Amino acid sequence: MEIMKKTFSIKDVPYRRIGDLELQLRIYEPEEGTTNWIMETHGGAWANNDRTSNVVLHESVARIGVGVVGIDFRLSSQAKYPEPLQDINYAIRWFKAHAVDLGITISKLGGLGTSSGGQQMGLIALKPNDPEYCLAEPELGPFDASIDFFAACWPILDPLARYRMALETGNERLVTNHNKYFEDEDAMERANPYHVLIRGEATHLPPISIIQGTEDNNVNHSWQDLFADQYIALGGECAVHKFKGQPHTFASNNPESPESIEAIKTLQNFIKSQTA
Repeated sequence: MEIMKKTFSIKDVPYRRIGDLELQLRIYEPEEGTTNWIMETHGGAWANNDRTSNVVLHESVARIGVGVVGIDFRLSSQAKYPEPLQDINYAIRWFKAHAVDLGITISKLGGLGTSSGGQQMGLIALKPNDPEYCLAEPELGPFDASIDFFAACWPILDPLARYRMALETGNERLVTNHNKYFEDEDAMERANPYHVLIRGEATHLPPISIIQGTEDNNVNHSWQDLFADQYIALGGECAVHKFKGQPHTFASNNPESPESIEAIKTLQNFIKSQTA
């Protein structure tokens, strides 16, 4: 599929205030206009980064004429699960509810998640109305947090398996970050997109595309195959695209490499196929 490069504008918009903390959205809007949008949750082991972190991916999507919204949410230093996911769920509903105010029309709204952000957006994709993180917000009207498709880049779709891997390999940084975000292993199992599928709890099955390197020390690439197999068995569409020898966050950290260029093209083509 040929990729046409578009120009775009960028603006930041506050969407929620919690005490003294103001959470914002970074909106990339194609200058030619669009009705197709994708909302993104960044990685950082639930502890780092913000709405500005995935510039490479944001701009890659905006250049194909699809609007992008990077989401701020509380980090693990500010709140434990499920509160950060409540922010994300709120952000998606807020964007839908305020589209007219922003001069935006939405025909398709997808989700993009990287690393730990893949775990968060994965839960939104499968269970957008889960009462644990979809709180009653009368000011948002009837809008829900459902998404039409989900692009997952090196996602943590089984945080419990990743935690146990980190324990076994002595990765203290990842162990610490899991313990900061999740109350305990029960929470890791509950807030687990793969286990949501196993338990038969998914209420939505939007098309999913997974981008994964085979030399990722943060994620065993075979976990993505297990997720995809279960997703397809339940009637959903899910494709895993693997890039040989590539580490965690390869396409964002080294965007000029041949593998990263191909991965970004794969991401663009999936999004274009879902918004055509």
